[in-house]
Amino acid sequence: MCTGASFCTCSRHRCLTRLRIPSARITFSVSCLLLTLLCCSSRSLFLYSCGRESTIWERPLLTDFGLPSDRLLKLSESKKYQAAYLQQRPRQSPEWPISAAALSYKASPRILELARPKALHPEFLLAREVPTQVTNVAALARASLRLQRLAEPRVRKVTCCYERSFPEAVICPVSKLAQEAIASPRTLELARAKRLHPDYVPLRDAEWPVTKAAKHTVATPRLVELAQPCRRPPMGSAQFNPDAFTVKETAKKATCSPRIQELARPIKR
Repeated sequence: MCTGASFCTCSRHRCLTRLRIPSARITFSVSCLLLTLLCCSSRSLFLYSCGRESTIWERPLLTDFGLPSDRLLKLSESKKYQAAYLQQRPRQSPEWPISAAALSYKASPRILELARPKALHPEFLLAREVPTQVTNVAALARASLRLQRLAEPRVRKVTCCYERSFPEAVICPVSKLAQEAIASPRTLELARAKRLHPDYVPLRDAEWPVTKAAKHTVATPRLVELAQPCRRPPMGSAQFNPDAFTVKETAKKATCSPRIQELARPIKR
């Protein structure tokens, strides 16, 4: 038999089992879950969501909206027409009545001058109609033999292709007169190629032979000294040297030469 205590004594199993009481956090989570299910049961799960749960609710009924105020109703009224306009003009006409003062007004000379339309140029000609009228004389005229000959299209010989012949023949035929022609001294002078400058030197090859004297030469001690690279202490030992970045006293008292001052000036553009 089981009681409501935290311990359960059961004669069937003859054991003592301790019951688990839910904590306050679990009780609060279950109550929130039940409240959410009750609130969301009135709408569909996949509403405006493309397969996912959405927070968009259904559109409320029209009874939930209030009626517009008197101010909104007054502003929504259309503009009323004037009484004189309704008497003299129809409702669909956009013209308004003209006052008596405007009808009896006399325009000044300046207004009359400005109201005058711009005059056309004296040599202006109106545009001619597209279908030009042909006179009877031109319609009944007959072309002469000379006009018919000039109206024929010019037949040009095709020069890009030639008829096939034996292989020894030239591609472009040359006339006998052109073959026997003798060039004039002027033509020979123009056909002569342009000469190079007397001081012109052709480009040297990328590789050129080394002379025997250069191969057997011996460098002087001064050249050997200048050919040696500049020796600098390694960075590992320079960072432990406290005098690595000190300036010598001689460098502090040095004076720039005029040439160095000239080279130190910025370029003016």
